This record gives sequence, C-alpha cells and structure tokens, in this order.
Amino acid sequence: LKSNPSNNEEKEAQTQLTKSDELQRLHSQALSAYQQEDYEAAISLLDEILAVCVWDAELRELRAECYIKEGEPSKAISDLKAAAKLKNDNTEAFYKISRIYYQLGDHELSLSEVRECLKLDQDHKQCFSLYKQVKKLNKQIESAEEFIREGRYEDAISKYESVMKTEPEVPIYSTRAKERICHCLSKNQQPTEAIKLCTEVLQLEPTNVNALKDRAEAYLLEDMYEE
Repeated sequence: LKSNPSNNEEKEAQTQLTKSDELQRLHSQALSAYQQEDYEAAISLLDEILAVCVWDAELRELRAECYIKEGEPSKAISDLKAAAKLKNDNTEAFYKISRIYYQLGDHELSLSEVRECLKLDQDHKQCFSLYKQVKKLNKQIESAEEFIREGRYEDAISKYESVMKTEPEVPIYSTRAKERICHCLSKNQQPTEAIKLCTEVLQLEPTNVNALKDRAEAYLLEDMYEE
C-alpha cells in the first residue's frame, strides 16, 4: 500500500489482509482439533487452508498425520511426498513414507523411500534402523520367490518361515508368507499340509484368489472333487 496507494491496490490489499486473518483463525482451529484428536475436523480445516497455501510443507505434514490417524495411508503418502519436495532435506517425510509402505506390506517401495532418507543423511538413526530391517526382509522374499521359480519348494518354504521370524509384528507379511508356503506345499505334493495352511489364510482373507487356487489344487491331489 505504501509503494502504490491507488484505489484498486488498496482493495486488493484489504481483501488479502482479511483472507490472511481468516486463514490464521482456521489454522488455530485446525491445531486445536488435532490436539483434541478430532482428526476429521482438522482435515476439513486444513483442506481449506491448503487450497490457498498450496506450498506449505508443515501444513501438509500435519494433514498427513491426521490421515494416518484416520486410517487413510494413501492420502498421507500423497501429502508427505509433496512435503518431501517442498522442504529441503526432509528426512522425516521420507522416513514416514517408508514406514507407511512397510506397514502396508509394500517392502520394495518402503526400501526405495528409506534409501532417499539415507541419501540426505547417512547417519539418520531411525532411517538406518528401518533400512536394515526392510533390506533383510526384502532379500528373504526375493530369495524365496527365486526358489519357487526354480521349483525348489522345500528351500522356498524354509525361506518364507524366516520371513515370519524377521517380521512377526506386521500381520500382512505372515499372511503372505503362509499363502506362498501353501503354494509350495501344493506344488510339492503335500496336500494335507497345503489344505490346512491355505484354510488359515482364507480365514483371514476369504477372497484370496491365490489361496483358493492352491487349496483347489491340493483337494485335487486328495481326490476331493466336490471341495
């Protein structure tokens, strides 16, 4: 206004000033909602602010936290990826993205994101610890799948048993391991064990197509055609 005190400029300046006051008010409300664990309300308020302040990394990180609490990991990843680009050396965002992918059972994407964190800071304790865990798990799964391709089913079973020991806390890895072990048992002419294990998987995931197919193969070996 001081540099260019024309009528038009004044109107524009007053509008922007009113808008910034409104955004500050929304920001206070969003923080308050977050602290009170009303994440849905916080997301709604942050949506309004981010429609105007598109390039604010902190606000995106806050909204990502809310999405995580609300059980919407893919939306959290989207905000964290934006925050990683908007803020230099944002190791925290890469760490969080890697952790979310890991919890979702996507060990390959988790590994690639945690590597980005370590490129920025090779001494980052949390990232290095996660990197070691994901790398070990990733290697075991790759090795097991290689054994399956080669028809070495006993070796693959043993390797998938190691996967369950490496990651006992995140259920998706145990379920996937059991699904693949059932496949190996079925291929290895061990129908009784295959049926038992595939049934376990299907109790957790009734629509798991791979487990249904492998159990069907095992039933065929046992001449249980109706099943």
